[in-house]
Amino acid sequence: MKLTEPEWQLMNALWKKSPATAREIIEHIPGNVKWAYTTVKTMLSRLVAKKAVSEKKNSNTSIYEPLISQENAQRSAMSTLFDKVLDGAFEPLMHFLVNHKKISAKERQELIRLLEESEK
Repeated sequence: MKLTEPEWQLMNALWKKSPATAREIIEHIPGNVKWAYTTVKTMLSRLVAKKAVSEKKNSNTSIYEPLISQENAQRSAMSTLFDKVLDGAFEPLMHFLVNHKKISAKERQELIRLLEESEK
């Protein structure tokens, strides 16, 4: 599932607090983002149409819940990035992580563990 940057921000807020109303979601969006309530409702409607979020009515209030897990959304985004940007090549990603992101010793150990585990 392809999510826009604003949709990612809404989904991250919803993964933190769910189920939630639009106003509750707004409270969990990073402080530097200042969206109007109507903007958030419009984006939530788009996420409902994409079947990423469910909407249930409670009187006049809509309650939203994610229909996709954060892990599945991240996996889909990473697959898209990997295929589109890196043309499916793993080596550029490794060079980027090691040379530009400066992975920590703990992250490096985890990577080694995952590689060893995948060889079994």
